[in-house]
Amino acid sequence: MLGLDNFNSYYDPSLKRARQQLLYKNGDVIVEADINDSQLLIKFFQLVAAKDADPQPAIVWASSSSVDGLNKASPFSESHRTDQPASLYATTKKASEEIAHVYNHIYGLSLTGLRFFTVYGLWGRPDMAYFSFVHDIIEGKPINIFSNAKRDLTYIDDVVKGCIGALDTAKPSTGLPGGSKKTGPAELQVYNLGNTSPVLVTKMVSIIESLLGKKAKKNVVEMPSNGDVPFTHANVSLAMRDFGYYTSTDLGTGLKQFVKWYVDYYKLEVISKKEKAQEKVHRHERQSGREHHTIYRANFAMHRIVTVKLHL
Repeated sequence: MLGLDNFNSYYDPSLKRARQQLLYKNGDVIVEADINDSQLLIKFFQLVAAKDADPQPAIVWASSSSVDGLNKASPFSESHRTDQPASLYATTKKASEEIAHVYNHIYGLSLTGLRFFTVYGLWGRPDMAYFSFVHDIIEGKPINIFSNAKRDLTYIDDVVKGCIGALDTAKPSTGLPGGSKKTGPAELQVYNLGNTSPVLVTKMVSIIESLLGKKAKKNVVEMPSNGDVPFTHANVSLAMRDFGYYTSTDLGTGLKQFVKWYVDYYKLEVISKKEKAQEKVHRHERQSGREHHTIYRANFAMHRIVTVKLHL
């Protein structure tokens, strides 16, 4: 696998570097470069380069459930209209699907777009809600929750299975080298990859609270009228039919795996159930004036002091 990242500071670059090292151990290469380097893109990524290849590759690429925009039909199907995006990000993904159509039509490139539905799990982005909720609850910071918002949260392992299925079943391209013409129609597909079980964001927070043994400081706010959607819900029947896609990870199990990873990655010292029970006894004794208080502490890699009482 060949990847590209400029390792900017949008979020902590050390997490990106750790991913890079993990991938390197598996024989994959992440090049440190900028997508604004047009010459590099021509060499590695642009569809223009793909149409000139001999033989042409079949391409599987990442779209997003955000293209469904303000669609009110549920669950979202690949056949639904996608002409009402709710954000600029959604618009870029919609544009990508249209560009894929053009390259397929003119040059015979086999193109499969995968609409991911709120992917979560190990090694994720810190700006994603589930990640930031865990961080802020541990540190005792308040979190904002949109009232009545529902998301079709899909665990990373299930999404990876879908990606592999799409790659393994992609049909060959039909274009000739040089991109002059095609020998016949080529495959053009879009698939939803979701969990098919949307949950309230408040439920996700409750699960995280249970896993951490700590209540969140919640600010329940109204969802803004622009820039976001109230719910997502995937219909995955096409992916199930064409390459046997299915999900096997419920939200509780997936979040449990993520919290375990989070504790290990950030080197937190964990208070076990037994220690929590002992702390409760100590607290009672302190209140009775029979013992000095005991401090249980967990130390972040950045030397912050937090308390973690995992119920795993």
